[in-house]
Amino acid sequence: MTQAHLIDRLLLDELVATAAATPRRRKNHNFHRSDLDVAHRLLNAIEPGSYVPPHRHLDPAKDETMLVVRGQLGVVCFDDAGRVTQTTLLAAGGEVIGVDIPHGVWHSVLACSPGTVFFEAKAGPWAPLAEAERAPWAPAENEEGAAAYQAALRALF
Repeated sequence: MTQAHLIDRLLLDELVATAAATPRRRKNHNFHRSDLDVAHRLLNAIEPGSYVPPHRHLDPAKDETMLVVRGQLGVVCFDDAGRVTQTTLLAAGGEVIGVDIPHGVWHSVLACSPGTVFFEAKAGPWAPLAEAERAPWAPAENEEGAAAYQAALRALF
């Protein structure tokens, strides 16, 4: 018989430790069995200094919901020209703990405290971002200028 998977402190601690030890400074723990599943549910551990380039999901089924379970997560939304339209600080146990980002909205997230973990849910199947889903006005991960751009986003919080 299959048992329920618990989301406990031990799982969060292990996920945070793994994220801190990776070059990208983030790590996910999937609850869905396959990238082909129609519903994706996962925990994301993200550390300060991790760069998630601004992007959007064009598929109308790909709205994205995030709830912070530990730490603080900065969410930044942009218009088509790359101007910041909204900043929100999500904090576990705080006034705002989550966000639902509609498909088509340019966004990025960043850890505002060490040990940040958020739960994410969106439709599957997983597919790499298409070119039209990558922000042309922001550097890609590991591209020259990425560190400075990420620092500018961090300064918003």
